[in-house]
Parts: sequence; structure tokens; C-alpha cells
Amino acid sequence: MSAHGSSNTGSKTSTGMASQVKTPANSGIGEDKPKMFDAQGSIGKQFTEEGAIGGTAQKIGGPLDKEGMVGKQFTTDGSVGGSVQSALGGQKGKSN
Repeated sequence: MSAHGSSNTGSKTSTGMASQVKTPANSGIGEDKPKMFDAQGSIGKQFTEEGAIGGTAQKIGGPLDKEGMVGKQFTTDGSVGGSVQSALGGQKGKSN
């Protein structure tokens, strides 16, 4: 125990800034993140075959499939998806 009665004193096992420790609160700081409408962004990923909207279209299949007449327009290479990707997609700047 220390002179003031605290048992939580002693040498630290590691030193440095708190920001050096990765936690969920600071995990994305300083990294480039995709814009919302990018294929990897929070909205754009919903239109991929793994997302909620794109996944439903894949299950329905036929013309809504990613290779169907309608579905292929919503891929990053299609006319709709490609336009959104080039206009609104990409990377945001660093978060810090």
C-alpha cells in the first residue's frame, strides 16, 4: 500500500497516450472511410448482393438478379450504380 492508503499504486505495465490503445470508441480515427453512397458505405452497401436491398433482389432472381436486365444496372459497373459510385462514392478524408 502507498502512503495515502491506496492499493492501486505501483508501476504501470505500459506507458503512452490513451489514444494508442484501440477501443470501439477510437477504432476508426485517422482512417479513410467510404462515403455513404459508396459500395462499401452505410447506404451503398445495402444495394450490394450482401446488403438488405440487393440481397432481396438476389433471392427473387430473374431480372432483379445482379446479372439480370434490371439488377445489372445497379452494380458498380451498371448505369445506375456506376453513376452513383462515380458521383457520390469514393473515400472521405481522414476522420481526424
